[in-house]
Amino acid sequence: MAETSPPSSWRSLEAALTFDQLPLFHRAFLNWRGVPEVEAMPLRRVSQRVEAELNRMVQNSQLEKLDQDWGLVGLERFVQDWLEKIQ
Repeated sequence: MAETSPPSSWRSLEAALTFDQLPLFHRAFLNWRGVPEVEAMPLRRVSQRVEAELNRMVQNSQLEKLDQDWGLVGLERFVQDWLEKIQ
């Protein structure tokens, strides 16, 4: 990751990842959320489902919506595990 400080939002976290890491990150998030058959999903569907899951978390008061972005409060464990995995 290029950033030295932890990302503050979902989009900033995505922007800090390499192009090759992004699909793996999205699939890992969907697996963490318990979405079935993630590995078989086409990449475009994965991207759509990630946004749907983030919005579902907002609706369930598990996450904060920030304009066209999402805060990371509520995702700390997933984000920490992911960042440790790629370092």
